[in-house]
Amino acid sequence: MVTMATTLDIQGPGFLCHPMKRRMEPVLHGSGQDVKCSLGYFPCGNITKCLPQLLHCNGVDDCGNQADEDNCGDNNGWPIQFDKYFASYYKMTSLYHFETRTSECLVGSVPVPCLCRGLEVDCDETNLRAVPSVSSNVTKMSLQWNLIRKLPPDGFKKYHHLQKLCLQNNNIRSISIYAFRGLYSLTKLYLSHNRITFLKPGVFEDLHRLEWLALMNNVLTHLPDKPLCQHMPRLHWLVMRKNKINHLSENTFAPLQKLDELDLGSNKIENLPPQVFKDLKELSQLNLSYNPIQKIQANQFDYLVKLKSLSLEGIEISNIQQRMFRPLMNLSHIYFKKFQYCGYAPHVRSCKPNTDGISSLENLLASIIQRVFVWVVSAVTCFGNVFVICMRPYIRSENRLHAMSIISLCCADCLMGIYLFVIGAFDLKFRGEYNKHAQLWMESIHCQIVGSLAILSTEVSVLLLTFLTLEKYICIVYPFRCLRPKKCRTITVLILIWMTGFIVAFIPLTNKEFFKNYYGTNGVCFPLHSEDTESTGAQIYSVAIFLGINLAAFIIIVFSYGSMFYSIHQSAITATEIRNQVKKEMILAKRFFFIVFTDALCWIPIFVLKFLSLLQVEIPGTITSWVVIFILPINSALNPILYTLTTRPFKEMIHQFWYNYRKRRSIDSKGSQKTYAPSFIWVEMWPLQEMPPELIKPALFTDPCELSLISQSTRLNSYS
Repeated sequence: MVTMATTLDIQGPGFLCHPMKRRMEPVLHGSGQDVKCSLGYFPCGNITKCLPQLLHCNGVDDCGNQADEDNCGDNNGWPIQFDKYFASYYKMTSLYHFETRTSECLVGSVPVPCLCRGLEVDCDETNLRAVPSVSSNVTKMSLQWNLIRKLPPDGFKKYHHLQKLCLQNNNIRSISIYAFRGLYSLTKLYLSHNRITFLKPGVFEDLHRLEWLALMNNVLTHLPDKPLCQHMPRLHWLVMRKNKINHLSENTFAPLQKLDELDLGSNKIENLPPQVFKDLKELSQLNLSYNPIQKIQANQFDYLVKLKSLSLEGIEISNIQQRMFRPLMNLSHIYFKKFQYCGYAPHVRSCKPNTDGISSLENLLASIIQRVFVWVVSAVTCFGNVFVICMRPYIRSENRLHAMSIISLCCADCLMGIYLFVIGAFDLKFRGEYNKHAQLWMESIHCQIVGSLAILSTEVSVLLLTFLTLEKYICIVYPFRCLRPKKCRTITVLILIWMTGFIVAFIPLTNKEFFKNYYGTNGVCFPLHSEDTESTGAQIYSVAIFLGINLAAFIIIVFSYGSMFYSIHQSAITATEIRNQVKKEMILAKRFFFIVFTDALCWIPIFVLKFLSLLQVEIPGTITSWVVIFILPINSALNPILYTLTTRPFKEMIHQFWYNYRKRRSIDSKGSQKTYAPSFIWVEMWPLQEMPPELIKPALFTDPCELSLISQSTRLNSYS
């Protein structure tokens, strides 16, 4: 996600304590102001071509003359002042360095550990526990990275010429109401990265010339009822980001009529007073991001006529409407939590984010690759599983209960294909205008049901694979301790698996307060929750599914196949036909490898994403789209191949059908009477030719465990 260039923490090196100079974008002159474009479209410089909002500042030259990629940097607020200040500063210092490398200290008395140059004093990282005493003619004082805990009364009273004071990265907890008395010339005050809990009314009473005030990264819980900055009419830049402010009074910012930037991001503000910004007529940049604001009044920003940049990232605006942003005619950059909100500010040239990695302003599936693959994977998944379901009656198994489990697995996997088909269909329906329908789609019952279908498919498939694996594990590793998979027990297990899948999939729809919009966090309605969600309950539930049930099932499958292969490998060592056994063992190893490999390919990326989300690592939405469309359906698409289409009985059946077909054609071509080959019983797990003649009787093909007692050779062939 492209975010607003928020104010950098001011803790620069040495006595300058200046912010790092950010790279400015070139300004486009004569950018076609006379060109008329419809709402949501913007001109391509001085030509008569108009492009939609989402194509501006996307890194691609869509205009052909780079006009849509020019002037994209958010250069509002403090950077303008920053440039003005440092333009003169660098000019002065470069001339100074040209003349001499050292500067004579012009401050009369300086503490021993401090450095001095001209009228500037640098006492950074000198383990100071109190404000040092220096000559009164000092103009800049840097006290960063020290051990100062409090600012006592009159600590700076004699420094009438002091213009810049840097107090970042100390342990300041309390500030006396008279701490800054006498600082009549101070223009920049930095108090960031301390432990300040409150500010007393009148603490800045003498700071009439102050222009920059940095209070970020403290623990302020509230501001004084009286206007905080009533004695600082020249203040241009006020940063209180990353505090714990939970309340603002209506007249908090009343005296700041020249304020250019206000940063209140990452606080605990829940409500904004209706007229809190009414006096900020010169404000060009406002940051309210990552506050738990639930609702913004429609006329909240009406007075900010010169506002150029507005950040509302991380805020779920339940009552969002175009009316909120329509008065902001000078707004050029706006930042939201969801790209769908950009549709409510169509007159703003640069709106971020313009995609969540899955969807864009125009399409439910942003990428052409996504749109193609969703149909390809859907077709492969549905066709493969339906084909296996239809072919199963022709594969007569000695273990009909195993066949029943395979059919259940195909039904579950087929639901994943249906889910992808529905997503592809809605992508076609919303093509070119998704942003108009995005919010309603993600909150609709259709999205909830489609998401439930995907989870139902996923969980039933995982549980069935685990059940089938455990069945094989018992018969292979413990052939003399056969737990007969009787009909009643198998049917009961299958019913319980499907019931569990339904419960897991549909529980989030029963309690909206606890789960919020569990399936509607993205356009594909899949609750991977790789990013922070509004509901802690939904996050816990998602972790319980993906890192609880599914991770445990994956571990069981890997362990079981490893044990099976080891058991057969040990039995092959004592066999007489070593060459044949080695060959069969290699075939078996490949088969087991592909089963475990496809499971790992599907689930390990999901497990990694869930762990990263728990560690609060930011995960791009593009990765989520790859997981949902390309990785998650892997098992559903490949299970028919692994468990049926590549098995020996199926290949023999196809071979026999082809043989019969060619034989019939040969007979027909000679004009003879049609004859058919006798029907065969296709044994699913144990090849007929490996068994003694006396065992090839239908009555004896009753249980795989009984057959597993015949010989280790037969047991090895069962999965070849």
